[in-house]
Amino acid sequence: MDNKHIYHIPQPYAERTRLRGLIDHFVHSESLALPLSMDDLSTLSDRLIREHQLDPATKGWIMVEINNGVWRETVASIPYDKRILLLPKCLSNSAHCQAEVDELGLLCHRCQHCSIPNLQDKADELGMMSLVAEGFTSVIGLIENRVVDTVIGVSCLDSLEKAFPLLINNAVPGLAIPLNVAGCKDTEVDYGYVEEMIGMRSEKEVYLLDYDHLKSTLDSWFSMENLNNLLSPADDLTSRVAREWLGGEGKRWRPYLLAATYMALNGKREIPKEVEWAAVAVECFHKASLVHDDIQDNDSTRYGKQTVHALHGEAIAINVGDLLLGYGYQLLARCGNMALIEVAAKAHADLCRGQGMELEWTAAQGPLTTDFVLEVFRLKTVPAFDVSLAMGVHCAGGDQSLIDSLHDYAEALGIAYQLFDDLEDNGMATAIDRPRELAEQYHRQALETLHRIPNTELRRLLFRVTQRILK
Repeated sequence: MDNKHIYHIPQPYAERTRLRGLIDHFVHSESLALPLSMDDLSTLSDRLIREHQLDPATKGWIMVEINNGVWRETVASIPYDKRILLLPKCLSNSAHCQAEVDELGLLCHRCQHCSIPNLQDKADELGMMSLVAEGFTSVIGLIENRVVDTVIGVSCLDSLEKAFPLLINNAVPGLAIPLNVAGCKDTEVDYGYVEEMIGMRSEKEVYLLDYDHLKSTLDSWFSMENLNNLLSPADDLTSRVAREWLGGEGKRWRPYLLAATYMALNGKREIPKEVEWAAVAVECFHKASLVHDDIQDNDSTRYGKQTVHALHGEAIAINVGDLLLGYGYQLLARCGNMALIEVAAKAHADLCRGQGMELEWTAAQGPLTTDFVLEVFRLKTVPAFDVSLAMGVHCAGGDQSLIDSLHDYAEALGIAYQLFDDLEDNGMATAIDRPRELAEQYHRQALETLHRIPNTELRRLLFRVTQRILK
């Protein structure tokens, strides 16, 4: 939905019903895997319009309905008490409505002059929450905090242009039902279609990761108390600095990816100690590389604070980095899975080679080619994501074909991440031609590789992670 010429709603109701049937058949015949990106939805709607000679002005409506078709089975599998029905205030009858509006939305008086009270009653009978407010942004917080797992929302296409990408980019299971007419009051919706959508129920069990719970679990892993329990005594300066650095600032995407990949593949919320050890090990390797990288680049600050070598000198900092590497391999050895050590060792070697190439260029300051820059990123940045995903798979039992697919995803994600990061920090990427376009190309490539991953929850996790890492 990229311009005002595609907001047309198919008319009349019989035509909308016909097109919904056509779209459902298209979704099932194509075996489309969720989640779909905005680019995916745009491409698919263009194809459907072309193949069936549909009105191009209905593209926005078709994109929404394709997304509904992909998510329908998942939404139907979510219990009613974990759903929310979102209705717009413009469905009310402006001539008769006496409802008040507060910060939460419209407080309906149930005067029966519009469809709002009947739809809310239907939702209430099923045990669903309902809310009369504008825009899907009002319910994203409820979804992130696991108050609800899915949203069924009614909105005009104009509003959906702003809100729909928010649902898509967060890989939120949800259905969006466009209003039949534009405008800010006295609008209409296909009442029976909304009833059908909120009443769907499947006995199939759906497993959705508890992202916020995982983040709090990660925080506990990197508490000083837990690190002291996991690692050897910390009476000396090097050990104390290493643990403070390990448990300090950082987004911890790498241990998060490892643990979340395990959860998605294993289907359990409980995380065994071996997974915790591997996740902490990955962060040990990452934090060690940052200590050494800051010395080599002569950077005095990181995370808005003084770097380890700026505080304690280069000699101690080098020793701190080396100790963190030792901690990492010690934890992996404790897991009793040689595949984890092999993955880490290869990533360690690749990272050093990539850093070496960058240091060699820094010393010579010769011309940069795109191929050279991408190779540095491929060696230096990609392993950080690749090792986390591969270890998550190995902890869940191992699947080489999945590891291969995740490697392709990690490569695209890592290169896109480093290109965007370099653009912000005026790094190597700024010296090549059209780096932002190249970054967007790798961003799209990362999302496209997810279609090869058979596990639905893992696809949803990585789709969401991609959008957040690269935002």
